[in-house]
Amino acid sequence: MTVPSVVGAVLCGGASRRMGRDKALIVRDGQPLALRVAGALATAGATTVCAVGGDEDALVALGLEVVADRWPGQGPLGGLATALSAAPLGAAVVVAPCDLLDPDPELIRRLLGALASAPASVDVCVPVVEGRHEWIHSAWRARPALTATIAGLVQAGHRRLGSVAEVAVAITLREVSVAAVDDADRPEDLERTPRRRPPPAGRSPRSSEGAEGAGDNR
Repeated sequence: MTVPSVVGAVLCGGASRRMGRDKALIVRDGQPLALRVAGALATAGATTVCAVGGDEDALVALGLEVVADRWPGQGPLGGLATALSAAPLGAAVVVAPCDLLDPDPELIRRLLGALASAPASVDVCVPVVEGRHEWIHSAWRARPALTATIAGLVQAGHRRLGSVAEVAVAITLREVSVAAVDDADRPEDLERTPRRRPPPAGRSPRSSEGAEGAGDNR
């Protein structure tokens, strides 16, 4: 059996207006944020890691492969469509924002594991944290028809990743630490210690993966 390749895509194309500077290049604990996220993706098993969008020269100088955003200025949905369109057919594609404060390889492994064991009809595994679907930190199956559909959403003017709930078959990953998806939108966020919350007592952190309707997007 052929094991599908795993592509890790760091979404770097945001305007960073609230931060006031390019979030991908901000140094935290001695490393630029984008490089920290790329490292977590590689540690979790990504065979290829790339930055999608952003300052190409600066990101290449960090040692990252850069995929130019096919829909610049169209938000994270455009970044997702770009990542899927650049991935090999059948690859698993994990997208993550460049501004994660504490990128977690274990969450990425869980997403990939749940997607790998899901029925063939499933397109994506998305973590749910405090009742919120974190589409910006999710694992996808690269499929031409799905990629074309998502690209069509972008071309129709959609920008929010939550728009994919209407077109993708999703399973969810629950009991995910808030810290694993905590990001930095404003300068003061960089001073915040990521919040850590253990899973509920008596339940395995791996026990709650399961199929859920794609339209359940709270």
